[in-house]
Amino acid sequence: MVRDREDARDLCQETFLRVYRHLHQYRFESPLRGWIGQVAYTTALRHLERKRIPLVASVGDDDSAARAAEVPDDFDLEAASADAELTSALHAAIDELPPLQRTILTLYHLDELPVADIAGITGVAEGTIKSHLFRSRAKLREKLEALVRA
Repeated sequence: MVRDREDARDLCQETFLRVYRHLHQYRFESPLRGWIGQVAYTTALRHLERKRIPLVASVGDDDSAARAAEVPDDFDLEAASADAELTSALHAAIDELPPLQRTILTLYHLDELPVADIAGITGVAEGTIKSHLFRSRAKLREKLEALVRA
């Protein structure tokens, strides 16, 4: 959710301290991984609020998502990211996503969490998560396809 490496390290440390201090509050109703994820998400969310960083993109950004949705689905993202330059571009494009979209995309694709678990961690409705995933993928597809064409 944060782009700065030092902030991420500080937030990670703060998360584990909170987990340690509040472990007695864990009720065993859900997996421990999800509970820790919720603590991490809340910690990062508070950090972003203190720094006044918007959690989602402004409404004007939806136009680019609509254009990206017109991109054909035959674009092979996995083959394209095998190239080091494209991999670097992919990471840069992910870093440009708003914090909420970046977090949801990471939880879904890298941590391989189901949408229901992501909803439990973030407190965002499942339909909204699916919408953020669609928009994030569309933005990434648009940026990477432009690079491939160049």
